[in-house]
Amino acid sequence: MSMKIAFFDTKPYDEASFNKVNEAFGFEILYYKGFLNKHNVALTQDVDAVCIFVNAVADAEVIDQLVANGVKILALRCAGYNNVDLSAAKDRIKVVRVPAYSPHAVAEYTLALMLTLNRKIHKAYNRTREGNFALDGLMGFDMQGKTAGIIGTGKIAKILIRILRSMDVNVLAYDLYPDAKFAEETGIQYTSLDELFRKSDIISLHCPLTPDTEYIINKDSIAKMKEGVMIINTGRGKLIATHDLIDGLKEKKIGSAGLDVYEEESEYFYQDRSNILIDDDILARLLSLNNVIVTSHQAFFTKEALHNIAKTTLQNIQDFADGKELVNEVTI
Repeated sequence: MSMKIAFFDTKPYDEASFNKVNEAFGFEILYYKGFLNKHNVALTQDVDAVCIFVNAVADAEVIDQLVANGVKILALRCAGYNNVDLSAAKDRIKVVRVPAYSPHAVAEYTLALMLTLNRKIHKAYNRTREGNFALDGLMGFDMQGKTAGIIGTGKIAKILIRILRSMDVNVLAYDLYPDAKFAEETGIQYTSLDELFRKSDIISLHCPLTPDTEYIINKDSIAKMKEGVMIINTGRGKLIATHDLIDGLKEKKIGSAGLDVYEEESEYFYQDRSNILIDDDILARLLSLNNVIVTSHQAFFTKEALHNIAKTTLQNIQDFADGKELVNEVTI
């Protein structure tokens, strides 16, 4: 079965990666720069599959139109699927994803944010470029012996935990489904969220975005945390109530924050907005704080990850075309 695929929210690196991998599949691919939404869903007419990324809007209205246009499968080239209305898709259109394109990439990037914030490397870099070699204000702390609280212990978190344990960092973990064997192997402790908030010097978010985890970092949870806590988010933007995060930073309850995601990121991330005024006051405030690092959802962005994303995405579509079991199907 020959498949015609419409790709949305594509950048040059996406096209290069998918075109290379597609040499082994031979699909007909149409690339579009905009992310899928109700205004451009008409572009999906006469295609068999649609491929989207994290900022697409696949709500009930869009799903209805995809089905009406004859689209048979919606392929996410990412792990998260909170932007897809699975109820609307059920029994009407298949939804597949890439569950683990490069957990090492995200885990390593998470550590990079921790180290950069702790040792003020971003500040030192800017200073020395201007000829300022003073050390005032650059003091960090030894991570050895400190406690990291890891919320969610999936593949990415487990790699991060092993790295942190190799640095002699104590780890408290929270997960709805604790992995006792992993805890025993690594010497970590599963605990309650409240205890994790109270005892952690660093808190890193690795849980999926669900109704239960939305704004898991909020005014109340921040109040339970240590003074000067570091918060890292390489998961989903809406895990953090950004207004409350900024208040915590202003009050110095939160010592620093590393954010590779942002709850309103779709208007800015993956785009060059350097010549346009940032009219999102919250994002502008975050960018103005020298103890906050905001990056553009790039934790996944390695050569290996892009290759794995392309290979798994196209294999998902090929399996559908061949009538095989969809091992990466998302259902409710």
